[in-house]
Amino acid sequence: MADTLDITIVMPCLNEAETLAVCIQKAQAGIARAGVTGEVLIADNGSTDGSIQIAESLGARVEHVREKGYGNALRGGIQAARGRWILMGDSDDSYDFSNIGGFITKLREGSELVMGCRLPSGGGTIVPGAMPWKNRWIGNPILSSIGRLFFRTPIHDFHCGMRGFSADAYRKMDLKTTGMEFASEMVMKATLKGLRVAEVPITLHPDGRSRPPHLKPWRDGWRHLRFMLIYSPKWLFLMPGVVLFVLGLLGIIATLRSPFVLGAITLDVGTMLMASMATVLGYQLVAQAFYAKVFAVGEGLLPNDAHFAGLFRHWNLEKGCILGALLTLIGLGTLGSAVWTWGASDFGKLDTGENLRRLIPGATLTILGLQTIFSSFHLSVLGLKTMGRRPPSS
Repeated sequence: MADTLDITIVMPCLNEAETLAVCIQKAQAGIARAGVTGEVLIADNGSTDGSIQIAESLGARVEHVREKGYGNALRGGIQAARGRWILMGDSDDSYDFSNIGGFITKLREGSELVMGCRLPSGGGTIVPGAMPWKNRWIGNPILSSIGRLFFRTPIHDFHCGMRGFSADAYRKMDLKTTGMEFASEMVMKATLKGLRVAEVPITLHPDGRSRPPHLKPWRDGWRHLRFMLIYSPKWLFLMPGVVLFVLGLLGIIATLRSPFVLGAITLDVGTMLMASMATVLGYQLVAQAFYAKVFAVGEGLLPNDAHFAGLFRHWNLEKGCILGALLTLIGLGTLGSAVWTWGASDFGKLDTGENLRRLIPGATLTILGLQTIFSSFHLSVLGLKTMGRRPPSS
């Protein structure tokens, strides 16, 4: 990408003849008003309605992107851009490209990703009829709040399609997705990689096309939520796992010696059994968090943060096997004591509750011990591509 211009405004296009002309004209006016050198680039994804001819007649550059999909169209346009800054936005006339001064100011100040904000919580404006009520009051606020929680980003409008970034920042983000998740991945990667992120308020206008938009609120909302969860092993696996493990462990301890009376409620071996299930499930989820993190770092999907790297500098396969072996031995010893007690009564009938207080903790510890051993091997295999091709557990 040759940085010969200040800015390239990239618009993905698939049969946008109704609105493309006005978007290009606004973009050209915005470049002139901002006092920068720039170009308008249409990333065409196979239009057959005359969109290409419209773009060329207005002096816009057209990049033909064969690979289908929103993310592919943007990726192709961005790679062909000549500007040191890139501003992207849809070509449906919902964004006002004539007013890009706020983006230029933030980029000049050193911001590497500048997000537009349509939501009033970030100073933006939504013109009546510009956004379906499900997106306006449910989807965008909830998903943006989840995004801020998961990725510690200051962005109020996580899914705004109008955004600016530097060509260098785009290369640093190393985006992998090709569909509609492309825009979400950009915000996540920018935050995870520590890029300077800013936000400017914008106005969202009603879609200028006569045909309905391609977006389906519930389906697309789930796709974005699913994608955020996949990119955040901490919130998908680790946090629920820790909560389940701690609660389960407390339940076992509370009922280990005798029934635990809590007002009118008595917690006994049935509670201990459920607590054991929670402990094992929680432990499995924590292990899954590490599997997912190691795999994602190895594949370049997530950055190798310092805390994660530090953990593996102090923990290795051998330590995991030793801990697992100790837990297994303690568990088997507890199970052995239960068998010994049974043998002392000539393997006859026992007080069920009393012996379950040995069997359940024994079985739980044995399971956790074996899981620790095999999880350590699993992490070592997954980590072969992590941390400079060096297994994180070695």
